[in-house]
Amino acid sequence: THSLLGGNARCRAMLQTFALLLQSYTPPPDTRDFRVDVDHSLLKPAFQYWTTQCRPHSVSMGNAFSFLKLAVANLERDLEWNEAREILLESLEAYVTERIQYAGKAISRHAGSKIQDKGDVILVFGRSEVINRLLLDAALTDGKTFRVIVVDSRPLLEGRDTLEILSRAGIQCTYVLLNALSYLMMREVTKVFLGASALMSNGSVLSRVGTACVALLANSNHIPVLVGCETYKICNRVQLESITGNELGDAEEVAFTDCARVGPSNRWGEEKKKDGSVLSDWKSQPNLKLLNLMYDLTPSSAVTGIVTEVGILPPSSVAVLLREMNPDSAFKGTD
Repeated sequence: THSLLGGNARCRAMLQTFALLLQSYTPPPDTRDFRVDVDHSLLKPAFQYWTTQCRPHSVSMGNAFSFLKLAVANLERDLEWNEAREILLESLEAYVTERIQYAGKAISRHAGSKIQDKGDVILVFGRSEVINRLLLDAALTDGKTFRVIVVDSRPLLEGRDTLEILSRAGIQCTYVLLNALSYLMMREVTKVFLGASALMSNGSVLSRVGTACVALLANSNHIPVLVGCETYKICNRVQLESITGNELGDAEEVAFTDCARVGPSNRWGEEKKKDGSVLSDWKSQPNLKLLNLMYDLTPSSAVTGIVTEVGILPPSSVAVLLREMNPDSAFKGTD
């Protein structure tokens, strides 16, 4: 139903669900080590269920789950369960606060310094929580004057949410679809800000499908491309193309062009109009297949800088940052 979109939103929802599970869970009285019981009887089954029965987990969700497992493993064995549970709940709250909320503030500060006081024309694609935040901070807190071009694409049309947020804040906006991008890029745009679902160790950016098109076109026109990405979204995997590790969306969203979308939840209507075209009964066409990819991969060569909470870095420095931000360091020195 697309009721929950975005790496940060999905990660927060997962951690909130784990917090509810921990609050209602009690290890068996005859357990020898509650840490093993919590890991094998609670955390792993829940995470596997979400991955197999719902959408595949994002990199941010996988990293947060690894953090939670590490937090459980580093608890002292002789702790009472109620005390251990409070420690885990505090760790989850701290993770959301530090790695998502505070990181967003820092990214907004770093990226906002690249926006001129007047005259910038900034292009964004789709919807990104961290990009929306930095634009709002630049306009409302820093008092900078700029125009935003919101580029959108079917089938999710997430850019409508961005347009609503920015226009209600009094920011001058222009809304276009992806097929009008080349005209605007050559004539008006001064900077491009993009969000990210994941950051690969080779500096490539995994994000909503269409992001690579925007970044490559901006790069060919010598327009700086800045990608806002929290460090908890960094992945130690190397990916060279957009097929491996991608996610397939519902093909029905591609088949029907009426874009029956209700509000920011991106819910699609149950009733689809039959227009008599070949797409209206595509399932009965043996020589027709529909492909709805959720993400694409932007090569590091098309990215000017990666904006994280530790600063603005070149894509070539992602591997170094990954080593420095190893989640094991969060519990270094504990037994």
